[in-house]
Amino acid sequence: MRRAAALSLIVLLLLATPACAAAPRPAAQGPDHALRITPAPGPARAAPGQPIMITANGGTLREVQVTSGGVPVPGRFAPGRTSWRSSRPVVPGRAYQVRAEGMSPSGDPMAAGGRFRAARAGQTLGVRYVSPLPGETVGVGAPIIVVFDTPVHERAAVEQALRVHTSGGPVAGAWRWIDDTQVIYRPRAYWPSGTRVRLTADLAGVRAADRTYGVADHTSDFAVGRRQISHIDTRAKRMTVTVDGRVVRRIPISAGNARTLEYTTTSGTHLTMEKANPVRMVSPGRKKGDPGYYNVLIDHAVRISNSGEYVHAKNNVWAQGRVNVSHGCVNVRPDLAAWFYDRSLRGDPVVITGTNRPLEWWNGWGYWQMPWSQWREGSALPEGGLSR
Repeated sequence: MRRAAALSLIVLLLLATPACAAAPRPAAQGPDHALRITPAPGPARAAPGQPIMITANGGTLREVQVTSGGVPVPGRFAPGRTSWRSSRPVVPGRAYQVRAEGMSPSGDPMAAGGRFRAARAGQTLGVRYVSPLPGETVGVGAPIIVVFDTPVHERAAVEQALRVHTSGGPVAGAWRWIDDTQVIYRPRAYWPSGTRVRLTADLAGVRAADRTYGVADHTSDFAVGRRQISHIDTRAKRMTVTVDGRVVRRIPISAGNARTLEYTTTSGTHLTMEKANPVRMVSPGRKKGDPGYYNVLIDHAVRISNSGEYVHAKNNVWAQGRVNVSHGCVNVRPDLAAWFYDRSLRGDPVVITGTNRPLEWWNGWGYWQMPWSQWREGSALPEGGLSR
């Protein structure tokens, strides 16, 4: 009993005695605990379309290495190097290797890393068609037309991935969505002649719709040629062709007879869209035997709208420069039509005046018919998607 009492007294004295030593230091975090990687490395498939994030959780990052297929993934550190974010989203089906090093708030070294693979897309987004064609030389009014192979519902995300790079300094322009698969780029003013243009569509990893992602990028280059602009006065029955501001040819023409809307040449800024020699022209909405029916081959035809308008050869020299007799096209003497045909590039402006039928902005490449402020409203991005 006395021994038990003595032990109890010793315990009480120990408990009542103030501690002289510092409190035990908690164990340091393991090297992987203070760095967070998103998506998390491991066997689980990561959701595509998100950026790769590495966070130091109060510490700082010293080095980050992210690769996919051996190719470095670009990214940026946040101010203070507290986090890192990839510049491109995770691409469906791709594998990623991540390695990061840093320092904890207490000065201890930290490291984390691993591998993950992104889930495959339910449907992929790709570029079906681009105009101008790769390597093409076009006129100063040429639009950039991008057609996708599947509908785009996340227009802002896809538009953000489209870049227009120009030589010789920035050129202001904006995209306008025509529908869910087609977007058009138009500069604010005509392209400077001699400009080289590169379109980049950084679509890999971009979410276009539910379970729909881009899996590859697209690049296309083209050049802008001389500044050829043709002015057609249907009242004076004359076309004046200028190149780099200098008149190179004045050509007598015959325009639409204006007996009907269909036979009235449209006024406004047209663009040359395509050309062929010859072109078969068939009267719209008529069959053989109907009044006004025709089915003929026409030489040196340069299309300027989708409503059947061309600048083309016609051997009705008696009318050219004197009277408008066509079904809406602009007729030119055969040798002069060949001259114009040979010198025309897609995207050359053809400005027509003198009729009471305006060219609709959606008729062919009538995009210059739309005021700039209205054009920008068709962008899915803030500020009308203005690029420089």
